[in-house]
Amino acid sequence: MTMYATVPGVTHQYIEARGARFHIARAGEPGGHPVVLLHGIPMHWYAWRDVIAELAGEYDLYCVDLRGCGWSSATRHGYATQELAADVLAVMDALGLDRVRLVGHETGGWIGFELCLTAPERFEGLLAVNVAHPWLPHTTMLREAWRFWYTAFWEYPGVGRTVLRRWPGLTRFLLRRWAGRQYTWDPAELEEYVRGSRSRGESRAIEQMLWQFVRHDIPALTRGSWRRRELTVPAMVLTGELDQVTGPMPAAAGVRVEVVPGRHLLPQTAPRLVAAAVRELFG
Repeated sequence: MTMYATVPGVTHQYIEARGARFHIARAGEPGGHPVVLLHGIPMHWYAWRDVIAELAGEYDLYCVDLRGCGWSSATRHGYATQELAADVLAVMDALGLDRVRLVGHETGGWIGFELCLTAPERFEGLLAVNVAHPWLPHTTMLREAWRFWYTAFWEYPGVGRTVLRRWPGLTRFLLRRWAGRQYTWDPAELEEYVRGSRSRGESRAIEQMLWQFVRHDIPALTRGSWRRRELTVPAMVLTGELDQVTGPMPAAAGVRVEVVPGRHLLPQTAPRLVAAAVRELFG
């Protein structure tokens, strides 16, 4: 994916941690408040490029490619939410980041909640973009579950990676739908995300992230296990009013919900709104 390696102001480094090689795109003010940004699937660090442009003069930015995604290496195991959260903590340790502000889009936002519950002392705040928080009432979860129809094609072991690799039209359709008709894709960028998701390693990584969510996170949500976990880190959910995946949701203890114009890819289509939310939450 070298086509995006020369984004102005962005440098790249790699860190070995927990049996994988992680890519980090860095930008912003060295010595400034560190902000870690976690992407959604099927994307990678480049999805933050316009948010980076908005915030680079104010914060020290670290865009981490999740295990198996973007320029990070793919392994056979390690894709449960708790394991992905442990990856982020290990990367922070290797970077010497004791305490950071956290921004996560979609899957990255879900991992962000796990991080703030597991190691609250490491995070000053969380901005979760285009993702539901884990304290939704059961009635809301049931009412909005239909929005995740597409995961049925990507999550089942063996099936998901095959669909991602052999039917890229579904990935193109979803990315275009999530961005909305008013957004004009750079064709090369769209194909880069599609090409990455078709690779042997990333297709399996996406499949396994979703499958582990089905195996572990959904049962925990159904049992109400998250309700017994108290969030002490200030958090905000930022979602688009026409988000096709994250539907309307109530706030929860310690979690604000802000609805803005847009759909499911706010970092891509509304970077100024995301940057404004970062400033509002983090100062």
